[in-house]
Amino acid sequence: MENKKIKIGFFGTPDYAVMTLDTLYQAGFEIAFVVTMPDRPQGRKMLLTPPPAKVWAEQHKVPVLQPEKLRDPSFIDSLKKYECDVFIVIAYGKIIPEEILNIPKSKSLNIHGSLLPKYRGSCPIETAILADDKNTGVTIIRMDSEMDHGPIIAMKGVIVEPWPPHAEVLGSEIVKTGSNLLVSILPDWIAGKLPEIEQDHSQATFTEKIKKEDGLIDLNDDPYKNYLKIQAYHGWPSAFFFIEKDGKKIRIKISQASFKDGKLLIEKVVPEGKSEMDYSDLIIA
Repeated sequence: MENKKIKIGFFGTPDYAVMTLDTLYQAGFEIAFVVTMPDRPQGRKMLLTPPPAKVWAEQHKVPVLQPEKLRDPSFIDSLKKYECDVFIVIAYGKIIPEEILNIPKSKSLNIHGSLLPKYRGSCPIETAILADDKNTGVTIIRMDSEMDHGPIIAMKGVIVEPWPPHAEVLGSEIVKTGSNLLVSILPDWIAGKLPEIEQDHSQATFTEKIKKEDGLIDLNDDPYKNYLKIQAYHGWPSAFFFIEKDGKKIRIKISQASFKDGKLLIEKVVPEGKSEMDYSDLIIA
């Protein structure tokens, strides 16, 4: 089947979703609509900001849907009217009801950032780095009613050197690999030529949602463990520690570090309310 004859309904929100949208669009698939999270206040001024997937959709004149509640009957009816061949989901941000997943003729596929059934959940990339697990990659599954539980359609390993990378570096490589894998298998999936492989659910492991306080490190802890945390949390929430100055506790974010000869070398930091500086300058100050 020609790519241009395949109509896709897309669910996704952050920059990773935009990477997949770009890949599908450039491969000639028709993007019928983009479902993404509602605009949210961001930044110090809390300005209402559209998610990256919405920005992409508007630039490409693709209809955008931002429902607060996915079970709204009018929203579900609107999806059916597009008569899509398949829905594609990556980093959307909400659990999608099975009623929606089963709307298209070829159901719904998800790009997940691990080699399932390992690291199910919302944070597979950060979890792989924290676990010092180089054996990672991407899996495309047909979605069912449980999180990251559906049968495997395709899978591919991803190797990133030097290890451990920042989470954004590993994530970008995984999404790029997954998006290209999706493009290569979609025509056969729509044509009913690809088998489904049930996951070994007895081997499933699960990730925990990252909280801001997870970034706190103790500089006296194992240096390599701290380095893994700095790399995994580089984008958000950032690894941080506290210092006391003039009787006040100040949060210090670590923006750049390295690991050499068994030692953690902190290179750049961002003190609370200040610009990035060399770690040596912080110590002197």
